[in-house]
Amino acid sequence: MSEFSHKLQRIRTFLAEHHLDALYLQRVSSFAWATCGAASFVNTAASEGAASLLITAENQYLFTNNIESTRLVKEEKLAAQGWDLRTVPWYEVNTALTERRRDFKLAADVSLPGAADLSVELSRLRANLSPEEIERFRTLGRHCAKAMEFAARAIRPAMSEYEIAALLAGEAQKHGVQAIVNLIAADERIFDFRHPLPTAKKLDKYVMLVLCGRQHGLVCSVTRFVHFGRLPEEIRHKAEAVARIDATMIAATRPGWTLGEIFQRTVQTYADCGYPDEWKLHHQGGPAGYEPREYIAAPDSTDAVYTGQVYAWNPSITGAKSEDTILVGAENNEILTSMQDWPATTVEVDGQKIVRPAILVIL
Repeated sequence: MSEFSHKLQRIRTFLAEHHLDALYLQRVSSFAWATCGAASFVNTAASEGAASLLITAENQYLFTNNIESTRLVKEEKLAAQGWDLRTVPWYEVNTALTERRRDFKLAADVSLPGAADLSVELSRLRANLSPEEIERFRTLGRHCAKAMEFAARAIRPAMSEYEIAALLAGEAQKHGVQAIVNLIAADERIFDFRHPLPTAKKLDKYVMLVLCGRQHGLVCSVTRFVHFGRLPEEIRHKAEAVARIDATMIAATRPGWTLGEIFQRTVQTYADCGYPDEWKLHHQGGPAGYEPREYIAAPDSTDAVYTGQVYAWNPSITGAKSEDTILVGAENNEILTSMQDWPATTVEVDGQKIVRPAILVIL
């Protein structure tokens, strides 16, 4: 069975389980998931695309305008997938969509009058990946790692955060990856903000780079730090602590664990490392897929870990953070954004030796 056929089968099983006639998908993430990687966006920051899908037990429809339809057919090959295209001129309302929606007991991935909003349930579907998606994730992870390492090693003091962000985004785009999250913090801004949008501030000694890169709809996350000159003991201690926390999370991310159990162990490790309240200052991550996090781990999460899922954990202590994207394999976990020549620290957890990135120190 092809990836696309398998997707349709999963969606139709989902419809039957929820006693529904049709599923309407408008989000960019859901569109990419259902079409095996096609792009429905024009504005890369938009969460809802310029095309939408309607899937029933027997048919699948694609609604768009004449601006988008040519690209969707010629480049995204959606007609070849068997989508029934319902195209209207850009200046007209797509009444075919409205008419078809009236015929069904409907669910959607957005808030839509007359439809059940099953966006939460759909995020769980998207997080359980096919073998083809896993291979695309591996490629994406390599691209993001290369872009991050190139940008990090090209940084020099006195560069602005804007310049560093441009380096990172440009290098990602060379690999066909869009930097949908591109956070840069220099010096004191690392300690002030967990989500530091780039500014004109110039780098003195210490910089954090955060990338969420998107390709074929999938999103991969990675963070790295660079320090010029001798590393202060406070930063070293925090970096080692957060590496231990991250390693503990990676070791626990195995089938048979729930996200709540991983979270509770994470909280305990924060305390063991001497930072009992730092977990409260930022979420710890969760399963990745067609969103940077399809859903976030919380203390009471009952979601289970499954083989073939991808996770992006991001524990942080003020001034330090550890983040890579990992694949839950049948036997062990695979770090998709690893960098062979990046400085690293090895942490032993439950008899496993887990390698985590250290700070790149340039003397």
